[in-house]
Amino acid sequence: MRSKRLNRHTVAAGHKNRRRARRGFACGAGVRVMVATLVTLNFWGCSQRQAVKPPATKPKPREIRAIWVTRFDYRTRRDVIDIVRNCHSLGLNTILFQVRGNGTAFYRSRLEPWADELGGDDPGFDPLAVACGEAHRLGMAMHAYVNVLPAWRGADPPQNPDQLYNKHPDWFWYDQTGRRQPLQSFYVSLNPCLPQVRRYLVDVFHELVTRYDIDGLHLDYIRFPSEPPASGPAGADYPRDPRTVALFTRQTHRRPDDDPAIWSRWRTDQVTQLVRQIRTMMHRTKPKLILSAAVGADPDAHRRTYHQDALRWMREGLIDWVMPMNYTSDPGLFARRNRRFLDARTDARLVPGIMIERPDMTAEQIIRHCRRQIGISRRQANGYCLFAYASLFARDPSDESAVRRMGRRREALTDVLAPKPPRPPRSEKR
Repeated sequence: MRSKRLNRHTVAAGHKNRRRARRGFACGAGVRVMVATLVTLNFWGCSQRQAVKPPATKPKPREIRAIWVTRFDYRTRRDVIDIVRNCHSLGLNTILFQVRGNGTAFYRSRLEPWADELGGDDPGFDPLAVACGEAHRLGMAMHAYVNVLPAWRGADPPQNPDQLYNKHPDWFWYDQTGRRQPLQSFYVSLNPCLPQVRRYLVDVFHELVTRYDIDGLHLDYIRFPSEPPASGPAGADYPRDPRTVALFTRQTHRRPDDDPAIWSRWRTDQVTQLVRQIRTMMHRTKPKLILSAAVGADPDAHRRTYHQDALRWMREGLIDWVMPMNYTSDPGLFARRNRRFLDARTDARLVPGIMIERPDMTAEQIIRHCRRQIGISRRQANGYCLFAYASLFARDPSDESAVRRMGRRREALTDVLAPKPPRPPRSEKR
């Protein structure tokens, strides 16, 4: 009997313990659910707070106040130093300094001969090195400015046998009859449809990027220089040498006369391919350098006529700054042309080009024109580029009339070229 009672008590106690355990488990589960719910709500609330947090705004980029300095503006070391200091005195912060005009160099190049403008030989100083040193001393950016496709200019051929016109005649333009693009007062051009030409140009620019302390590379004439008289005799079509035609036929299964629209588009693609190869080279060597291009103010017309597809370069991230040569005296047209590039909505920055010297305007009209367009550029793009240095500083200091005229122009534009910093608030009198 005792054992049975013990068993009954034991069994009852076991049931009671199991009931307590179930209640404890249920209670613990409830606590765990509550904790999990609180954690979830807290996380949800945090995520909600993060979601409604206003996005961080990017700092406004530095205003670009740039100017084109051509290769005709300097001959001596003193000229280069004066140019940089003069630009700095106007409040400009970026200089596009031309060092290649037509297949010759205004710097110590291992690939191209010295420019004839410097005597065709080492002048005893390196213009680009001097310009970089002086600009950086004054806190300015220095970009090497190059003409890409022009390879000679003038009615007479170059005397130097190492100049491209003599060294690589097969790299130039030939029409459908086999005639070479004739020498004249304008440029004769390299053929960007040939892979070896593109490789050579990339090597030239690689030398500039790697050997000089430049802040950017600026491409001009990155198009077919095919305006008259470079367009050649009536009916001439460039380039139609056998190698170019064979490349076109291999890629399209057509001849140039079979489909003029495809022939035109293919030539445009070859210029874009050159820009892409330059971009790739810069990314591999000095990825922080700025790649900019001077382009036509009407991108659609320039694509059709000169095989320059600037909007595509912007969309594909091939250039950092697009610099339309927006040379018009009509402020409305100037703003609409700028808007065409802004509407592309890419990361490429717009830097409108403004023409200073206008023979159709009086001195007072030029000043009003410049002030108005600088204001438009500042509002639309936070920057501008002036063409050119020689319109603000006389090349010949002995020309007293030009010196006075330039001086008055600079004085009238000084307050608009660089914005004055805001005055600090006046302290209250105690």
